[in-house]
Amino acid sequence: MCVTVLVAALGFGLSGILLPQAGWGATTERVVSDPASGLAISGFDPVGYFTDAAAKFGRPDIEERYAGAVWRFRNAGNRAAFVAHPAVYMPQFGGYDPVGIAAGKSVAGHPLHWAIKDQRLYLFYDAQTRAAFLADTARILGDAERRWPAVEKTLTP
Repeated sequence: MCVTVLVAALGFGLSGILLPQAGWGATTERVVSDPASGLAISGFDPVGYFTDAAAKFGRPDIEERYAGAVWRFRNAGNRAAFVAHPAVYMPQFGGYDPVGIAAGKSVAGHPLHWAIKDQRLYLFYDAQTRAAFLADTARILGDAERRWPAVEKTLTP
């Protein structure tokens, strides 16, 4: 099932995006990616969450294949940073929502619902799961880290 992304952009600034909820739930890939394009996090630049404190699209001419997915970047410097330290910049739990992982479920995170905690990127299914995570981060991360190995075993290698 393909996740459709419709973007109205001005330059590289993001002014609107529609990511339908249908098909945005459970998935079976180790890294959440679009099955048609192979794009991780819908083509958003994973390094940009750290450098720009914003979700911004990467460029199709600056890509890297890693962990079974295609990652896009806004510039060559972001790509170089990712290549040098992918574990730092990749979304934790493969881009699955840590609240879902804490409950033992693989629920794909949405690139516009995100947070950086302890220098790690987390993606969330929606604003409510993000708020729950931020309200009780230590408990949720503890539960998610305990349950992740079992959830990860259910995902395609």
